[in-house]
Amino acid sequence: MSSLPHRILEYAEASAEATPICPAGLLHWGSRAAVDQALSRLARGGQLMRICQGVYMRPVETSFGLRAPSLDKVIAELADLWGEPIVPGGASAANVLGLTTQVPVQSVYLTSGPSRRLQLGAYTVQLRHAPRWQLVAPHSAAGVAIRALAWLGPEEVADGLRCIVPRLSCEEFDKLTEARPIMPGWMAESVSALMVHA
Repeated sequence: MSSLPHRILEYAEASAEATPICPAGLLHWGSRAAVDQALSRLARGGQLMRICQGVYMRPVETSFGLRAPSLDKVIAELADLWGEPIVPGGASAANVLGLTTQVPVQSVYLTSGPSRRLQLGAYTVQLRHAPRWQLVAPHSAAGVAIRALAWLGPEEVADGLRCIVPRLSCEEFDKLTEARPIMPGWMAESVSALMVHA
């Protein structure tokens, strides 16, 4: 019979990139203590990466050596695992929309779950708990716009909207306006004022 670390490694190697490997999913092979010990041993040996507490992933082998799984894939898998939306933070959204040329120094994502830190090799990603209104329309341009406006704040929201709205399709603009009931007052007022003049 193969050892527990060997079984876990075989499972990891047969899984797609960024597949989360969690102790609770391996208890059919051994006790929680034995599974934890095996995962720690594999992480120390570099065969697995500890992404955050209780979540491991297999590093990806390339012709240049091992690398962490793709950040986009890691985020998508963790969102699915935890059942939480996880979206790029406001500074990143503002950069994507051309509202700032500043590239965020830290990689920050917003989530409805608790704040956590992800470690992808030498690269650290911050997951920050955010209010529901900042997570609306997670995979759409309207959602990116809302997070960018949140980052700009009340003083710059009107100017930000004037830059953003021409880039939105009619459908995305509708999504933006439909989110007004859950926006903070300062943002909802600016969106409403824009609609009057649209």
